[in-house]
Amino acid sequence: MKAGIAGYGVVGKTRHQSISANTDISITSISESNPNVRLDMPDNITIYNDYKDLIANADIDVIFISLPNKFAAEATRLSLENGIHVFCEKPPAKNLEELIRVQRQSLKSPELLLMYGFNHRFHLSVEEARSVIDSQTLGKIINLKGVYGKSQMISFNQTDWRTKREESGGGILLDQGIHMLDLMRYFAGETFSEIFSIVDNTFWNFDVEDNAYALMRSPSGIVGQLHSSATQWRHVFNLEITLERGSIILGGLLTGSKSYGDETLTIITSDPDKDRGTPKELTTKFNEDVSWDNEIIYFNNALINNSLIERGSIEDAIETMKLVEAIYKADPVWKSKFYD
Repeated sequence: MKAGIAGYGVVGKTRHQSISANTDISITSISESNPNVRLDMPDNITIYNDYKDLIANADIDVIFISLPNKFAAEATRLSLENGIHVFCEKPPAKNLEELIRVQRQSLKSPELLLMYGFNHRFHLSVEEARSVIDSQTLGKIINLKGVYGKSQMISFNQTDWRTKREESGGGILLDQGIHMLDLMRYFAGETFSEIFSIVDNTFWNFDVEDNAYALMRSPSGIVGQLHSSATQWRHVFNLEITLERGSIILGGLLTGSKSYGDETLTIITSDPDKDRGTPKELTTKFNEDVSWDNEIIYFNNALINNSLIERGSIEDAIETMKLVEAIYKADPVWKSKFYD
């Protein structure tokens, strides 16, 4: 298959490398609006200044979208209208309304694949945790507590599109916390219907949030706690899952920046008959980030086999975006500022 990449920043380049290393897909076209980036483009590839030109004119079967938030939904919708399979990075849109329009277009073309880049699902620690949960050896999930945050030094201390609601749609919750919400849904096997929140922007004073605190409960009674933050003193990723007969702790995350610490999975168990209530801990450290490659392999296999997308589908994106918007609106002060 021939493919195009819309947006050739850090993520677009990373996807290109992964596609070339793991698939037979040929990247033939790239769109990039930044003239400085266009100076250093791969050879033998057609370059477009605008993603609309790429979608309308390039001879491609697949498109990989890594554009700023304000363009993501429109680029996805236009690609589907033009009969092109789509892989789009997160967040899938600036808001739920935009994403619902994409879903409507997707339903008109069920033969086209649409997948979203929630690559955290493909981290080895996450896959191992999901395997333990699915085995039911530790029983059912009682609650999940997650913190995902960026250092103050490099989060919003800038004046680019991420700090402008009109262009980004939201702040740290939409940019990064969306990954944690997606994982909570992924592990719980259901979404959260009862939500309380505090959403705040008093540190950076932009019109997007620099902290979001959420307390959520699912229909079956699973409780989720989330803190998505742009005011940490160091990057942090931590998700603790408490089950009936033990707990699972995901600590650290292997990323390109290597700033979240070692990626580990700790399983805590206790057998009252053998251990007298003393818990046992087993920690596994992961030394390689294969999430980008494994995600591309998954998408490529779906293209080859014409199979359904079950990890990162439009339905996943819709449900996670519903949670993001519900958290925003659950804070009455935030709701009155931006939604009433």
